[in-house]
Amino acid sequence: MTTIDAIRLVWDYHHLRHTLTDSDAIWVLCSHDLRVANRAVELWKERLAPFVIMSGGFGNFTEGVFERPEAELFAERAVQLGLPESKVLVEPRSTNCGENVVFTRALLAEKQVTLSKVIAVQKPYMERRTYATIRKQWPELDVQVSSPQMSFEDYCNESITPEMVVHIMVGDLQRIIDYPERGFMIEQEIPEEVEDALQDLIDAGYTKHLLASS
Repeated sequence: MTTIDAIRLVWDYHHLRHTLTDSDAIWVLCSHDLRVANRAVELWKERLAPFVIMSGGFGNFTEGVFERPEAELFAERAVQLGLPESKVLVEPRSTNCGENVVFTRALLAEKQVTLSKVIAVQKPYMERRTYATIRKQWPELDVQVSSPQMSFEDYCNESITPEMVVHIMVGDLQRIIDYPERGFMIEQEIPEEVEDALQDLIDAGYTKHLLASS
């Protein structure tokens, strides 16, 4: 298997390709990539949900880089793209997927908002990890997942380089394998060819985002 074949296999595996249906809210798990906010606004304009939740403080890639919490910057981007301020809730404390769930639930309880079905919006290579985390941490919630509709080649750019993306998605796949035993995610089937691709990429040196204990 060539390196680019392995990259495309892992990239494709991270995509769930959910068919999106009407939901109670669009829930953005924020990050360093503001294009995720763009996708949320697209979905809101398609009238798939009445409002948007932006969830994120400072994470691994924004601590010391962003001057304000991710959720605040994502909300600003969304408003610039046409989302009314009255249609966005901001959760600015979470630092990882698990905290996205905990702090979003706390915010909704404070606002007396009840959700039964959401569209979670993430980076393309974090669709599956996001779904698995939410299903474990908030099992009664019906969740669909979406992301910017882009190929690997189109997604990468000067600030989010191909090398960076491969390092991160290799680490995220490792977490999809390891985290269910820790109680962080539901288990998911991983085809043998995807496991082989993962090992090939690790052997090729894409190890910067692997868990420290591995």
